[in-house]
Amino acid sequence: MANITRIDPFDDLFRGFFVRPVDFDGAPVQPPSIKMDVKEQGNSYLIHADLPGVKKEDIHVVVDGNQVSLSAEVKQEKETKEGERVLRSERYFGKISRSFQLGQDIDDSKAVAKFNDGVLELSLPKRAESSSRRLSIS
Repeated sequence: MANITRIDPFDDLFRGFFVRPVDFDGAPVQPPSIKMDVKEQGNSYLIHADLPGVKKEDIHVVVDGNQVSLSAEVKQEKETKEGERVLRSERYFGKISRSFQLGQDIDDSKAVAKFNDGVLELSLPKRAESSSRRLSIS
């Protein structure tokens, strides 16, 4: 006996339609990730992170040991003129963040952060390793 299965052609079309947001191309809308370059230069790390459309006061950098956390908020500027309507909006507005670990602890008292033309530059000097010494037991 043959097994016959009935297929509804609209099943795939509507599956997940109300579950996740979909853009015009049919792909789910995802927040962007922070793109960055990390370089090691002798006794420090140099990091360049792309943060286009972010204001300097909306960027937060936290250094804890060898853990670096970046977060930023892109705020939507509502500027609508009379007789104008938005046909498509692809730019992301909201919070983005990224954390990563470096190979050595950072001396946060000497760390420097600069923000220019949408690029955050971090200069993170390595913490001087403490020299170990042998204790005499009395």
